[in-house]
This record gives sequence, structure tokens and C-alpha cells, in this order.
Amino acid sequence: MIRVDRKLNSTDVVDALTDLFILRGPPEFIRSDNGPEFVAAKVRDWVEAVGARTAFIEPGSPWENGYCESFNARFRSELLDGEIFYTLREAQILIERWRKHYNTVRPHSALGYRPPTPESVVPVDRRSTMH
Repeated sequence: MIRVDRKLNSTDVVDALTDLFILRGPPEFIRSDNGPEFVAAKVRDWVEAVGARTAFIEPGSPWENGYCESFNARFRSELLDGEIFYTLREAQILIERWRKHYNTVRPHSALGYRPPTPESVVPVDRRSTMH
């Protein structure tokens, strides 16, 4: 999920996490940086109330959250560095389009050059290749 707005606060974080938890269930941990929208008491209290725990990365230690840092680098190089958004709505549409492509079409090397959640199921030939 990517929320696009001019400014996000702790209420926005709780709203986004609520949507994700309804869809996928609460995780054991939520790892994030120490941004004010994540360290707010409202977010910490809500995360605890739904049965998850927080795991903040140390300031200046992006390697503690390698998946997020890798995603952020790709997001920037594949979309943000090449776009100028003239309206908030345009940014929301283009970013959501990119997110869907990233998850359902774009090959990921760590997944054998397959997307994480393909749009359709591709049958796998399980027949032996040996004769």
C-alpha cells in the first residue's frame, strides 16, 4: 500500500494499517523508521491494541530495514526521478499504477524474475524433463 497525500500524520498511518490488517491480518512486528508519524503515541498504542509490536530501526541505520530501503530506491529511480506531478490526484493515479505494476508485472530477481503477486496464475509444468 502506498498512501499519497501532501502530508501524512499518525491518523493516516493508523488508517492505512487498519486497511492492511483487515485484508491480511496483523503482523507480529511492524518495522519502521523513527519518523514522527510512526513514533506517535497514537500509532504505538493502536499497534499494541491489535496485538502487534513495533520494531524501530536505529536512526542512520538503513541496513536494518533492507527491504524498505531497496523498495524506496526502486520507487525513486523507476518513477519519482522521472516525473513531475502537477496535481495531487495525478500523483495518486501514477503512483498507484506504478505500485500495481511493481507487484503484479515487474520481475523481481529475488523471486526468480517473477512478480510477487502476478495478475494471473501461470501453470507450472511439473513433468520430469528427464527421459
